[in-house]
Amino acid sequence: MTRYIALLRGVNVGRITIKSGPLRDVFDELGFDDVRTVLASGNVVFTVDDADAAKLKSRIERALSERFGYDAWIVLITHDDLEAAIDGFPFDAADSRRQPYVVFTSEPAVLDELLDDTGRFDADVDPLARGDGVVYWNPVKGTTVSTPFAKLLGKAKYKPTTTNRNLRTLHKLLD
Repeated sequence: MTRYIALLRGVNVGRITIKSGPLRDVFDELGFDDVRTVLASGNVVFTVDDADAAKLKSRIERALSERFGYDAWIVLITHDDLEAAIDGFPFDAADSRRQPYVVFTSEPAVLDELLDDTGRFDADVDPLARGDGVVYWNPVKGTTVSTPFAKLLGKAKYKPTTTNRNLRTLHKLLD
């Protein structure tokens, strides 16, 4: 059995609202075990017999699209990968002036693209570091939609393959 976390992209912001109960129902109907939703930002923890992660991702996205009527995109990670991403956070997560974010992607090449020229980003405005399959980002609170990296990350071409979570949310996913 493998413990997975599905990080849904773009739910409960803007036009796409999905309540935790119906979201959990989709994962139950897919036959997964130990399903739980965490917060209202599209996080589902579940267990499944070892499966092909790419097929599992497609199956979940299709079920979400059919059930809720939107183009569903998720990043699917294992519990161990989540733990490693949290443990690797290179910035001061206790700095109350900043937002400790981890950017996940379902396409490894996107990491290269996002960090192609890190010299173009001011390290005080957009502190960035590459991790194993993630980008660590630690912007000042209140600037998470206006910095150069935020604007790059917000481009439409990255919506199907990226999502970011606050480090505090990620800790809740492990509990």
